[in-house]
Amino acid sequence: MDKGSHVQSFARGLSVIRSFDRTHPRMTRGQLSEQTGLPRATVRRLLQTLVSMDYAETDGTSFWLTPQILELGHSYLSSSPLPDIAQRHLEELSRRTNQPSSMSILDGAEVVYVNSIPIRRIMAMSITVGTRFPASTTAMGRVLLADLVNSEYSGLDDPRTSPSPSSVTPAVFDTARRAQLDLDAIQSQGWALVDHELEVGLRSIAAPVLNSNGRAVAAVNVSSRTEDPAFDTIHQTILPELLRAAHSISDDLRLQSD
Repeated sequence: MDKGSHVQSFARGLSVIRSFDRTHPRMTRGQLSEQTGLPRATVRRLLQTLVSMDYAETDGTSFWLTPQILELGHSYLSSSPLPDIAQRHLEELSRRTNQPSSMSILDGAEVVYVNSIPIRRIMAMSITVGTRFPASTTAMGRVLLADLVNSEYSGLDDPRTSPSPSSVTPAVFDTARRAQLDLDAIQSQGWALVDHELEVGLRSIAAPVLNSNGRAVAAVNVSSRTEDPAFDTIHQTILPELLRAAHSISDDLRLQSD
């Protein structure tokens, strides 16, 4: 990108928005200044702008985001046909396997969930549209990383430095490199299985969604607890249904693009 086209004030405003999360739902100007590294006067002006546009509210001391902020994410979802195309296939996948299913895309070194069919709660962490995880810790992430050529993969930030939930297990921090993640094997077989890495006791299997050029633009998964007997025969039961759903979404996406 041409550095001359970089709008600093816009970037600073986004950094303030991104500072709010589950552990920091409300913050003062001082806390936001510390979080972003921006001067308090700058943070004050940015917060005033967010409040004036109804993206944030304040009680005079603390600030918090409003549901209006969701329209920023909705702009992506409404501009991409992929979530709508995938929805009915994921619902069918969950019905046929009786397991939660999801779809995510790769954003740098993280996956972002764009569809989620929960069925039932199986994780300590809550998964919703917009949830992010380090790609190396998830089956969907590894499927998407496997599709990258070496030059693209080496350009990513080290997954160990990516923001991650506190319950991510230590095993993931030894799997930063492509060979250690078995990405070549994943690309060859067309799916990935991950146990105990995003959360202890969680198992997930994922497959890619391919565009008309054969590149992975998203990944779909089925997840369950490792003690679930359905996963004892995962290769005979769940994997065929997962691959069927991934292929169907890929076919519909290609038809949409024609």
